[in-house]
Amino acid sequence: MVALEIVGWIGSILIVLSLTQARVWRFRWMNLIGSVIATGYNTLIGAWPFVFMNAAIVVINIYWLVRLTRERHDSAVYRVLAVDADNAFLRHLLAVHATDIATHAPTFDVDADAGTAAGGTRHTFLVVRGDEAVGVVAVTDEGDGLGRVDLDWVKERFRDFTPGEFVYRESGALADAGFSALEVVPREGEDEGYLRRVGFTMAADRWVRPVNA
Repeated sequence: MVALEIVGWIGSILIVLSLTQARVWRFRWMNLIGSVIATGYNTLIGAWPFVFMNAAIVVINIYWLVRLTRERHDSAVYRVLAVDADNAFLRHLLAVHATDIATHAPTFDVDADAGTAAGGTRHTFLVVRGDEAVGVVAVTDEGDGLGRVDLDWVKERFRDFTPGEFVYRESGALADAGFSALEVVPREGEDEGYLRRVGFTMAADRWVRPVNA
């Protein structure tokens, strides 16, 4: 009986902890596992109203996990919008999330001179899901079609879905801006797995990838 109660507590704790998660994917998986355990526990003790409630939560979580899996690489769900660096909404987004952005790109400053021989023209792109902006990619023109990625940031709750990939793979926004290749100068704590997933490979001292036409 004690072992059964421990199992029940584990399910309850997982459900509570899931509600503290900012990332949608992590929330859904933790909530699913907790509700499956809670369904089994309440079945064994005969608490049928709670069996129904937790079983319904299981079905809801499975529905959303399937939907999120289908949408995570769907170019019809995520769009890329090229915007000027002085765009009011872009600046508002960068200001609101400045602390989080600084942890990923501590040297990025949208107002700073990009500092390249080509004049340092910076192109900024908003990644949107419906009417919500979920990320920002900023690329500096280094000349001869080469772009340096200065910022690739996504809101925490969308980070498991890597929506930045749509800037690189699907949208054509980079090609429209005149880029034929990209590079990323490695920084401490760089997510190398993410860079590989979106098509970058290491060459010499930096990450590079061609731009899809």
